Amino acid sequence: MEKSVKVALLGCGTVGSAVARLLSEQADILAARAGARLELVGILVNDLQKERHLPVDPALFTTDALELIKKADIVIELIGGIDPPHAYVRAALENGASVVTGNKALLATHGPELYELAAANDVDLYYEAAVAGAVPVVYGLRESLAGDRVQQVLGIMNGTTNFILDQMHTTGADFSQALARAQELGFAEADPSADIDGLDAGAKIAILASLAFHTRVRLDDVEITGIRDVTAEDIKAAEKAGYVIKLIAAARIRKDTQGQGGIEASVAPTLVPKENPLATVSDSFNAVMIEAESADRLMFYGRGAGGAPTASAVLSDLVAAAGKRVYGGQAPREIVYGSHPILAKGDFRSRYYIKLQVADRPGVLAEMASIFAQHNVSLSTVSQEGQPQSDKDNAAQVQKQPVEIIFITHMARRADIDAAVVELNKLAAGAPAKVLQVEDK
Repeated sequence: MEKSVKVALLGCGTVGSAVARLLSEQADILAARAGARLELVGILVNDLQKERHLPVDPALFTTDALELIKKADIVIELIGGIDPPHAYVRAALENGASVVTGNKALLATHGPELYELAAANDVDLYYEAAVAGAVPVVYGLRESLAGDRVQQVLGIMNGTTNFILDQMHTTGADFSQALARAQELGFAEADPSADIDGLDAGAKIAILASLAFHTRVRLDDVEITGIRDVTAEDIKAAEKAGYVIKLIAAARIRKDTQGQGGIEASVAPTLVPKENPLATVSDSFNAVMIEAESADRLMFYGRGAGGAPTASAVLSDLVAAAGKRVYGGQAPREIVYGSHPILAKGDFRSRYYIKLQVADRPGVLAEMASIFAQHNVSLSTVSQEGQPQSDKDNAAQVQKQPVEIIFITHMARRADIDAAVVELNKLAAGAPAKVLQVEDK
């Protein structure tokens, strides 16, 4: 095969090393699929002296990103973060190179600018690896569902947090113990903040929402709550009620208070019914559910992270980008039409789980029910933990002990829930109320 496409690889970490290895080991197969030999012209690294056991010529390693970019027809960016990848991707697009990236933070922050730059320079920007590793959800939204109208996208998009919550559910571990186990096994970084605070999942749902609703959604548009405050007691209470707690990233088209459509984008610990397929997603796996007007419900499931799974998505994009170079044509463009507003958090609608300790005294439950009613919140279920015995001789002592009340509401506006919780906390006999979202079956 005489034709070749020159490929520059920026980054040689876990994913970059896997990509470099597969480019060598599967060179003939990839060439047959792309229609041209994929020639690796250089690998950007931080340290030229570091020993790397890769089947590539050591002379390919370089610390000069901009000179490497000038040699390439396609640039693969696997550095991560915003800077310097933002500058490198811009340079590649301006130089007429297509770009394949797995950088969700970059796309969630600067995606619209980079999409426009790619279009202006008649090159392609691929990013399947930016969301859910090897799971082809970007392709599904951008191409397979191009003829449908998407109504919602939701799922488990961070393997680290799913592993932690799964450990808490299956072993009874508390959050710190489950996090330590995740770090021990390599699922969590030494600084796990981006994962456990929901930022990683927030960047991913911003990308998927932009694709699904043809509206530019940035990371700042996503309401994010992480899992630091989820306790072993929350896990047990949820299980007793028939739920599993998962960190759910979701984007939906909702009606605001004026009846106009808008995008609700969030990441939050959520009670998922055991009958819901997402409740069965264990370990570090990812799963994304898409609901569309005609296709109905689709589910994408698989490894959401790791060197080999993510490299699989990178190479898929690389073959597609190379094929466009060889045979002509362009990848599907980002399509923006109309403008769905981003709904304020107060207009978000969900069912909610609310847990609160109160003094055990006559009339307290009626007071709480009245507070919900005043704020237009309808209750689905009410349960009480720690109900005292009816021993008359011990009645005075019993009434000094707090009891735990758990409410699950019907659909309600977040603003109404928050207003009700302010009043409920005045009755608290301990910590403020715990509020979690509840997903439907």
